[in-house]
Amino acid sequence: MPLSSSPRRVFASLLLLSALGLSSCSALGTLPVGADGAATDPAASSTKATTSTKAATPTASAPASIGGQLTVSAALAKIPTKGRAPKTGYVRTEVFGAAWKDVDKNGCDTRNDILTRDLKGVTYKPGTRDCVVLTGTLAEPYTGTTINFVRGQGTSQAVQIDHVVALSDAWQKGAQKLSQTQREALANDPLNLLAVDGPSNSRKSDGDAATWLPPKKSYRCAYVARQAAVKLKYGLWMTQGEKDAITRVIASCPTQTLPSA
Repeated sequence: MPLSSSPRRVFASLLLLSALGLSSCSALGTLPVGADGAATDPAASSTKATTSTKAATPTASAPASIGGQLTVSAALAKIPTKGRAPKTGYVRTEVFGAAWKDVDKNGCDTRNDILTRDLKGVTYKPGTRDCVVLTGTLAEPYTGTTINFVRGQGTSQAVQIDHVVALSDAWQKGAQKLSQTQREALANDPLNLLAVDGPSNSRKSDGDAATWLPPKKSYRCAYVARQAAVKLKYGLWMTQGEKDAITRVIASCPTQTLPSA
């Protein structure tokens, strides 16, 4: 007996559902299988991989300034990098003026001004209006030693006044373009002057940070900060080797700031 139209519709529906079920199983069978035997979603795996390989947040660099004072690293970014110019024309007394002028017009020459600033327990030669230092004690920055200064033949040179940025170095790194007045100011600027151990000053000669650093390592951060301050103030440049040397020093003191005087 022929099937009625209703059973035929039921039979056709069963065939369609069966086909759909097989298709869904086939699609599920193409998904990757995880370690626990369950199917995994490629999109989800991709998201996880992206998350796991995300780069770490870079470490914050040293601040550009602290308490209104520029850090050494920030100063280095402002100082030009160039090669050393020829020393042609350099005669100390001609291009930087005679040594130890009284540029601040206080009645005392620059050498005695710096001795007064850097020594403790200072005594003066009578009748000089406290301008000529006779004795004093120096807590020497380059070596960490204590020097008892006594003015006189054969003793005065135990303490010398160092140009932190040597004048010859300054001449080869931009001072040739300064006016005579500016060069004389540089040669007598307290920012660029320190009372130091005589032999250490002689060994330094006209070296920059790439060729000479204070033997006392704990003072090196302050030393390169002073060099950077002077070069920035007078528009001088540094060589790449000099900058590299200073960068290595301040790696241990990234918040070191420039002195103001």
